[in-house]
Amino acid sequence: MRTGAIAVALLLGLGVCARAQVDDGAVTVGQLEGRPAPSDLSPLQARLDQALPGSTVVIPAGTYRGDLFLDRPITLRARGEVTLIGSGHGSVVRVRAAGVTLEGFTIDGMRGGDLGRDSSGIHVTGSDARIARCRIRNSLFGIYLRESSGTVVEDSEIVGIPGLDPGEKGSGIHLWNSRGFRLERNLIRDVRDGFYVQSSEGGTIRGNRVSDIRYGLHYMFSDDNLFEDNVFENGAAGAALMYSKRIVFRRNQFIRNRGFASVGLLLKVCDNVLAEDNLVADNARGLFVEGSEKNTFRRNVIAGSDVAVVLYDSVSGQRFESNSFVSNRTPLLLVGTRTDTVFRGNYYTSNLEPDLDGDGASDRAFTLGSVFDHFRGNVIAADLLVDTPAAEALGLAERTFPVLRKIAVADDRPLAKAPELTAVPVAARVRGAASLVGIVVSAGLMLLGLAGFHLGQRPGGAA
Repeated sequence: MRTGAIAVALLLGLGVCARAQVDDGAVTVGQLEGRPAPSDLSPLQARLDQALPGSTVVIPAGTYRGDLFLDRPITLRARGEVTLIGSGHGSVVRVRAAGVTLEGFTIDGMRGGDLGRDSSGIHVTGSDARIARCRIRNSLFGIYLRESSGTVVEDSEIVGIPGLDPGEKGSGIHLWNSRGFRLERNLIRDVRDGFYVQSSEGGTIRGNRVSDIRYGLHYMFSDDNLFEDNVFENGAAGAALMYSKRIVFRRNQFIRNRGFASVGLLLKVCDNVLAEDNLVADNARGLFVEGSEKNTFRRNVIAGSDVAVVLYDSVSGQRFESNSFVSNRTPLLLVGTRTDTVFRGNYYTSNLEPDLDGDGASDRAFTLGSVFDHFRGNVIAADLLVDTPAAEALGLAERTFPVLRKIAVADDRPLAKAPELTAVPVAARVRGAASLVGIVVSAGLMLLGLAGFHLGQRPGGAA
């Protein structure tokens, strides 16, 4: 039996976010990076040391080498193109006071520092910080928020260190024990994880684009957060969430996440999650749910994936309503021997049953998955037979002589035609090429049109 093999593969190598901190000198557990050594300080530091709390310091255009230490509530604003190049020995900007604002800087970490010290382009421990219109590159972590509640990060761009393996990089924006945060309209790529959120509640992550990473969103022990209008693409997982409650996903895109055990959206021991109006497309596995209770998935498009939904029998109270399952190889892979998940009123391109009474639903229930899909969920070696004549033969034999016992999961009111899900976002093109997601969705719509034409030729067929 397969007992969490996919989830285990995704979770390998995940450590506790709140790792020990060390100073530039002797290693001391829990200690932060302090004030940089005099030889590492930026020439701007003298001005900051003289600034009054609450004042605004405007930095003229130019390039400034060395690190900054902000220990009072001030606004630091760039005038024109201002580049801060770090010493390469630690975080470039170290914020150690509440109420600090940084606006308009380009920050270069010089590929230096130490993952064990969470070296970052901007490292924040004060609450109510605001970081806006900054561009961070060549830093192990982009922005690190440690116990920094009420902080806002917006309209910024973070690009990791090229050429490093994911395990040698930090996250784009990393949060630990930070509440009431707001992260909006940021671009993140080529880092380990786009967002790493741990023990951080009551926040909003909206309008960001994360690509070319391990996990777009890596998340645990964080309740009551809202995700809207984000794009998570080209990773091992679009989003992997664990041990959290009451999370809302709206109008996000989890797209083009492919590779061994890749998923669009993974929920492990997550309860009372609402996912609505999202696009989950071109993933190895679209949705993956294990050990979770009372989650609702509605009005989402799940398209072009090898498996649309993976469910473990450790879940309970899951509901799938008014979703469109478009051109997936398999709509459902069930791992285990039972499920109480409800599928009702969804659309499936693989459902060609007619709607003779014209009520909008097919006249017979739609069974999700075949006996071979059941084997795939419970016998690892069965994956070797995907897309082979053996799999087709097994499915045909079972339909003709249904003697093999399997767990039947059915939608008792499948939609006969695709619903208009106008709130679901449309995937962007990929680097000038036609988007595979668009091709998949177009193919699904073509199949729908052919099915409609076919039914329209039947006597009594729906108009």
